Amino acid sequence: MPRRANKPRRLVADGRPYLWTLRHGHRKDGDGRSVDCRETLTLTPQPSGTGGPLRIVFAAGSGRYVPGGAPFGSGDVGLVRGADLNLHEPGAVRALLDAALAGGWDPGQRRPAEVDGWRLLEAAAAARSDAQGP
Repeated sequence: MPRRANKPRRLVADGRPYLWTLRHGHRKDGDGRSVDCRETLTLTPQPSGTGGPLRIVFAAGSGRYVPGGAPFGSGDVGLVRGADLNLHEPGAVRALLDAALAGGWDPGQRRPAEVDGWRLLEAAAAARSDAQGP
């Protein structure tokens, strides 16, 4: 039976559970039109109420890609000439979580936090590559 796309997934890192979701969205321009694709990965510490969510945002930009149709697959983010990840893969989500923690995000902080995913991408992709081996 396939997984429901909108149902949060569970991840346990260093003994702490998180629920995570991935959403595709767009920034609105001055006229209210959707522009600039973005992927937002949200990790919420569990149990509920023990910490605020972490939103890791990958916005389209020069030299970067996010899914917005062919030829990119859902969840693919990366640098045109560099690192990439598929945000549907639990290992990629774990690598981004580890990079955010190393960068100072505190899962016990009760306020939502938003991080530019591009700042975490290369460290997370390198960790993912190391974990997968040759």
